[in-house]
Amino acid sequence: TFGWTRQGEHAPWYLPTFNHVENDLMTAAAGHARDYIAGTGATDGETDGATHPGTGEDAYWQEGESYTNGQGPTSTVWPGALEGVERTTAQNLAQDRAPLTLQQWSALPNEHKIGDFWVIDHETGWAYWASQLQEGESSSYLLDAAVMTEAAHDIRGSYYYAIHVDSQLITPDRDFENEPESGEVGRLLRGIRNNAVDDNGELPAENPDADEPSPISAFNFESMNPGRLFTTSDGQQFRYLEDMGEGNHLIIRNEVIPSVTWNGKDAYFNMWLATETPQDLQDIVQPVANNFITGNVAFDSSAFEWLGSMRNPTNLTGAAAIDFTAVVPGGARRAFALSLADVIRFSGPGRGFPNNAERGAGIHWWLRTPSTVENRAWETSSSGGFHGSISTTGEAFSGRGVRPALIIHQ
Repeated sequence: TFGWTRQGEHAPWYLPTFNHVENDLMTAAAGHARDYIAGTGATDGETDGATHPGTGEDAYWQEGESYTNGQGPTSTVWPGALEGVERTTAQNLAQDRAPLTLQQWSALPNEHKIGDFWVIDHETGWAYWASQLQEGESSSYLLDAAVMTEAAHDIRGSYYYAIHVDSQLITPDRDFENEPESGEVGRLLRGIRNNAVDDNGELPAENPDADEPSPISAFNFESMNPGRLFTTSDGQQFRYLEDMGEGNHLIIRNEVIPSVTWNGKDAYFNMWLATETPQDLQDIVQPVANNFITGNVAFDSSAFEWLGSMRNPTNLTGAAAIDFTAVVPGGARRAFALSLADVIRFSGPGRGFPNNAERGAGIHWWLRTPSTVENRAWETSSSGGFHGSISTTGEAFSGRGVRPALIIHQ
């Protein structure tokens, strides 16, 4: 059975492997699972070949559990780590959709081709996770069961069933072994590295790769899909958020600029745009409101709802609920912080922030929306959640900063 199919449940918890030796092919095999690399005694059906604690059964591990190597019921020192090393349970990502064949992936609209799901090339046997995994993330299961057909009951004698698994794990700046440069697999891998698949049709050729510093003239923003990454000539990477129509496009710096306070963010944005961005980007910045009417939003831990694996507040009312950034003729050509309403609108599969990791960017970042409590405001947390009662009078520190956004015209 392909994929995680327990509809309505959160993704399962697992105990990360003790083996952190990069070039060691030994896997985390538990219960009746066997690791072929373990040695000649790996077929006794009891203990030999198991390289990880647990029974291997679904839901054996739960949130908040820890295991120390060399302790537990068997005192086994599991391979790949020293005795006394501790692992704490982590959660698999919830998949956006069930695994697809490469042909099914090709038929998807381009804005949905990148996300948290598996794509299987049946010609080669390789399966690809269709987005970049961030630090601490783990894909959903590709296989959650192997079920024998009725014909297997007619086999005489004893037998066993084995699944051979091989994997390649690379960073976005590296290639797989024998990686195809063309065809649908090549397009899939290019899209994963760029974080979106560009639209084609009658539009010009695809944009430069996400990590290729390029002048603004090299980009065709109209062909970009939400979440697509691109790098300007000075080496700053941006994330495409939305086609606003009439040639206007909303973009945001992909990495957080740390150590900027909430009260100091607007002055910093002005300096950043004037002195730390290339001139060809400055030239196409569009005006927005001189002063945003932000309203305010109370932090209420009960006023949240799940959008897939993302959790968003639902108690926006009044001005805060309609504080969407737009072009304002006669306004100021400037950078700005997104509002809480903006970020919610851009969150979810096929949008600018398709998952928590990409919304969080690894560091807390300020929004422009205040809390109902004086000297408090909202931020997006490092893991992509929301904090709604953060002091605006605190000192700048490296774990919190800003992500300047711009509306540009092409």
